[in-house]
Amino acid sequence: MRSSNPVFSRRGFSRDNGYAGFNAAPQAGGPAVGTQANPYAQGGANPYAQNPYAQQDLQHGAPPQAPVSTGRMTMDDVVMRSSMTLGTVAVGAILAWALLPVTNTSFGLAIGSALIAFVLAMVQSFKRKASPALILGYAAFEGVFLGVISEMYNSRWSGAPFQAVLGTMAVSGATLLIYKAGWIRVTARYARIGMAIAIAFIVVMAVNLLLVAFGVAEDGGLRSMGPLGAIVGIIAIILGAFFLTLDFKQIEDGIAYGAPREEAWLAAFGLTMTLVWIYVEMLRLVAIFSGDD
Repeated sequence: MRSSNPVFSRRGFSRDNGYAGFNAAPQAGGPAVGTQANPYAQGGANPYAQNPYAQQDLQHGAPPQAPVSTGRMTMDDVVMRSSMTLGTVAVGAILAWALLPVTNTSFGLAIGSALIAFVLAMVQSFKRKASPALILGYAAFEGVFLGVISEMYNSRWSGAPFQAVLGTMAVSGATLLIYKAGWIRVTARYARIGMAIAIAFIVVMAVNLLLVAFGVAEDGGLRSMGPLGAIVGIIAIILGAFFLTLDFKQIEDGIAYGAPREEAWLAAFGLTMTLVWIYVEMLRLVAIFSGDD
């Protein structure tokens, strides 16, 4: 089973449509205990499979030499790619904030950047392999969008973007701590229930957007700047935390099962989309609680 994000068909550490996530932990020398074997077992998952001296060392009672480079994904790879992707978002946001004044033109540019970012994200989501160019391109255009809307919010609610950043860090940090403590177990049932709720939420938000666009719902409908909008925003942030747990599980399983190193880009892609989701919702929530100053 694949986990997902705001783009539901997005990445997964997979081979031949298989996915290592939501199974029991891998066991040495054999497949995972569960319904699906290690999807990386094909093609020499054993790091000593290509070492011509491994069997000889074992016969002489000596431990086999580890290969110089296994080409497998590590946590360092995930951190480095995630830093590059999130750094690109940050640079795009800073440049947009500094260079684009708060006007209708810049707002139109922000919407255009968001649409381009969405298209790039969808293209990557349907690709079998990670494309660093697509992922960094998505991050750059997403950064422009965030920079413009952050400046707009800041012009009306001073300090809202900074508070939203702190809130995003708090939510992601708390989610990571809860996940590592084992208080949340990411199982197939957990993922199915969470995804059903997430899909229902997005469908309702899409309908609400149409009602607002055609003038049926006023003041943003469910996305108003009042108490109802605050409740919807809190639900959205909780869903963002849910997406983070799926991301953490995928990264953990990808490393445990020996995912290829290039798939660290997929981990960075997923984490970036989730953090952007949380930040945007946190920005709205901060504005609502700040009042109409």
